[in-house]
Amino acid sequence: MSAAFRKGRLGLDPEPAEMRRMGEAVLAYLIAFIEGLDDAPAAATDGALELARRLRASPPEDPGRFEDLFEQVRAAVAHTLEFAGPGYLAYIPGGGLFTAALADFLAQGVNRFVGLWQTSPAVAQLEENVCRWICDVFDLPADARGILTSGGSMANLSAVVTARHAKLGDDPSDGVYYVSEQAHASVTKAAAIAGFSRKHLRIVPTDAELRMDPEALRALVREDRRAGARPFLVVPSAGTTNTGAIDPLDAIADVAADEGLWMHVDAAYGGFFRLTERGRARFRGIERADSITVDPHKGLFLPYGTGALAVRDGAALRDAHFEGAAYLQDLQPTGELPNYSELSPELSRDWRGLRVWMPLVLHGVGAFRRALDEKLDLAAWIDGELRSDPRLDLPWSTQLTVTPFRLRDADDAANAELLRRINASRRVVLSSTRVGGRFVLRVCIVSHRTHRDRVEEAAGIIRAAAAELAGD
Repeated sequence: MSAAFRKGRLGLDPEPAEMRRMGEAVLAYLIAFIEGLDDAPAAATDGALELARRLRASPPEDPGRFEDLFEQVRAAVAHTLEFAGPGYLAYIPGGGLFTAALADFLAQGVNRFVGLWQTSPAVAQLEENVCRWICDVFDLPADARGILTSGGSMANLSAVVTARHAKLGDDPSDGVYYVSEQAHASVTKAAAIAGFSRKHLRIVPTDAELRMDPEALRALVREDRRAGARPFLVVPSAGTTNTGAIDPLDAIADVAADEGLWMHVDAAYGGFFRLTERGRARFRGIERADSITVDPHKGLFLPYGTGALAVRDGAALRDAHFEGAAYLQDLQPTGELPNYSELSPELSRDWRGLRVWMPLVLHGVGAFRRALDEKLDLAAWIDGELRSDPRLDLPWSTQLTVTPFRLRDADDAANAELLRRINASRRVVLSSTRVGGRFVLRVCIVSHRTHRDRVEEAAGIIRAAAAELAGD
């Protein structure tokens, strides 16, 4: 039987009893799902494409049954990598806290709009509490502004647009920006969307640990200026996706100050490690940045789709994004509270702040700090464990929580086979990249559900697979 709906409301509002029944079914499923993550396979993609084909359909004209739809959702979720589990050590994991999911349920249910503060002042204040806290994490001044985005890509786009407006004005045609070859692809994509082609891009050399070379940056900037270009932006990384490399932020900030560059730090992956003592030490100089991208859906273990941008000069962020409209004349401009629609490309957006605010306040910042410290410990441990195996080569140090490695004296095909065998265990999932043209495997430890037992298991699986390939 289809769900019972209220009469006279176009059949779109379930009766209270039906709401409760559906809600309780979803809640019971989620509790069992989270409880079962320790034993769930890290990868369950067998048959996934076939399932996707079976599910391919347009919505029907007549109502469906909740039970049937819910079963389809559960089946689809079960045929994926287990992003939420302790064995997901690929890419940059997103944890998916239950308390954040609960916050999203509330936020989507009441459906409040926070793009313009006057429509929901107290609701906007809860989100602003989060944005101000993020600015404070990086010791930015009182007039800094933060904005929650859909992720690091949108945050990087707004940062590039703000730097362009602040440094180049109305004619950005001769602007030049600087990244290392290890920069995240979203940075150059953002620059392209903002109007900068490859001719505006300069790749700064890196050192042996894949960190941007500040003096090479300085030389490139001066060379470009002598050639008539206008250097305006440098984007160092506080934890690259490839290897977790941390650029020398303080030295780069010196160059940016001397040469009049906007310094935007891409800390999408690593930024929240600044909550720890080790993170503060490794990110020395990040507090001097003009803008910083950070992803709560990484370092705060929140659901995917939760990014953030913090900008030292909040007025510059607004100036770069504000566009007036007659149909908004009834609403007040940014003042004590911000209009987030004036700080990013988005007008329509969800209430992202609740999924950040509720877990931070409910669990306390200390719980997140302890979890991040644990990840640093685990990454240091597996680095030492893999280095002790003569079959494995670790070309770079573990600077954050990514440990890159490969088979010693082996070609790319052998390393690809090593990755296949590791992931075939279904207990852990790793990913690969290319550095200097070579195939490199990487262990990335970020999930709050990953603890010492699973990391020890991962090391054992890696070493056993390497021994098999060596014929030992």
